[in-house]
Amino acid sequence: MKRKILVGAVLAFSLFLFTISASSQVLNEGTFKFGRTLSLIDAFYVDSTNLDMLTEKAIIEVLKNLDPHSTYISAKDVKEMNEPLNGNFEGIGVQFNLLRDSIIIIEPISGGPSEKVGIRAGDRILTINQEKVTGINISTTSVRSRLMGPKGTKVSVTIYRKGVKDILDFTIIRDKIPIYSVIASYMLDKETGYIKLDKFAATTDQEFSDAVVNLKKNNMKDLVLDLRGNGGGYMLAATQLANKFFSDEKLLVYLVGRKTPRQDTKSTGNGSLSSSRIVVLTDEGSASASEIFAGAIQDWDRGIIMGRRTFGKGLVQNGFYLTDGSMIRLTIARYYTPTGRSIQRPYKDGYDKYMENFYKRFTDGELMSADSIHFPDSLKYKTLVNQRVVYGGGGIMPDVFVSADTLSNSAYFNKLFAKNVLNLFTLEFYDKNRTMLNSQYKSFDDFKAKFNFSADDIKTFIAKGESEGVKFNEEQFNKSKDEILLILKGYLAGNMWQTNELYQIVNENDKVIDKALKVISDKRNYNSILGIK
Repeated sequence: MKRKILVGAVLAFSLFLFTISASSQVLNEGTFKFGRTLSLIDAFYVDSTNLDMLTEKAIIEVLKNLDPHSTYISAKDVKEMNEPLNGNFEGIGVQFNLLRDSIIIIEPISGGPSEKVGIRAGDRILTINQEKVTGINISTTSVRSRLMGPKGTKVSVTIYRKGVKDILDFTIIRDKIPIYSVIASYMLDKETGYIKLDKFAATTDQEFSDAVVNLKKNNMKDLVLDLRGNGGGYMLAATQLANKFFSDEKLLVYLVGRKTPRQDTKSTGNGSLSSSRIVVLTDEGSASASEIFAGAIQDWDRGIIMGRRTFGKGLVQNGFYLTDGSMIRLTIARYYTPTGRSIQRPYKDGYDKYMENFYKRFTDGELMSADSIHFPDSLKYKTLVNQRVVYGGGGIMPDVFVSADTLSNSAYFNKLFAKNVLNLFTLEFYDKNRTMLNSQYKSFDDFKAKFNFSADDIKTFIAKGESEGVKFNEEQFNKSKDEILLILKGYLAGNMWQTNELYQIVNENDKVIDKALKVISDKRNYNSILGIK
């Protein structure tokens, strides 16, 4: 009986997999063949098998042979995948890190449940729900799984607080905790604002609007928008953002699929930043929704795209839940920029070749020179206002190419990053010097202007690298020294304040931002790049 039920479930599952909606279900021979194969394996195969695992592997391989972005997501990963895009999760509201095999609170999230009960930065969590969590080699994922949970549920923790004799007990009621997509916003000069956006989420439109309001209070007229490393998210968030830069109705993007009739998305014509100059920063990590936004800005000659070529993802996925709570993200359409460009990279040679071709960018000179990138004439398009030449078929090529900065790069620096030494050192440094730093630097501006690591601090950092297995190399350290110290200072600022302050430090030596500021501040040069006479 148990086997019959299992076989029936497998068949039902396979039917569900190969259909999209009740109105389009087609029970073809391939559908039954798939279910029959799994049933035969379960009934007659010589060894015992994990049918769930086989089913998942089969689904993954099927999708992999469709296109590179149709994917299977297991039930346990679905919620975690959606949290960043939904703009919140449910938990106790702390930023934490693992330091010397203990959980140290970097900061309780403002207004969150942990702050409300009195959790402080620097506190160490000893137990969670009476379970010891120190000295057990616990992972970040394991900590998250213990602290997160449905809104309204309780979690008890015991805390060690430096300077307090007794162990502290707290009971925290979980709540919704915001996840931000705008991770930095500040003024680059007297008239130019800077916003870094790391994803396109449900809350992006409001977050961006709030950031602009604050920047305009500081006299912002023009904007540098940093989309480097932004892998995308919701298409709606990208078009809402693009809408802010147009004063009239403009096509922003359109979708077309075999079962998806053409769908146009246009601006409404009341953009709050329609008179501002804009420079959009991109690189090979800018994908999907980032490319939708950049494509609309470029095609209408509305602003300048600067940096390096984007990833090249022009496929639209829709999520379809399966019977066990897992999900298939299935490509249902292609999106096109206003000129009609598809910026999806070719994938006819399969997934492995698709990814191999992407990673070639790091070895074939593309990150250093625009001349190494070649587009066929068949993919040539003209922008819609000033008739500038742009290309489809492989990402958004920037109007102003800025090569990757490798002057401070070294094998020693890379090993420090790989071993997480910079982060570990700043955590320990702040933990040890918290009282002194907080009393000496009352404001971020004061910290930014005056703080520097001492010679003894640098020796301690080098020793920390050695203890983590990174052998000191004096020549390579000297090559990377300025960048290492800048990042360490940025990480320390992030521990003392927020990511906003972290980026204000690390961006000081960013040549792409320097170039963007020069271009946006020079109206004649800005207009010349856009072909405005």
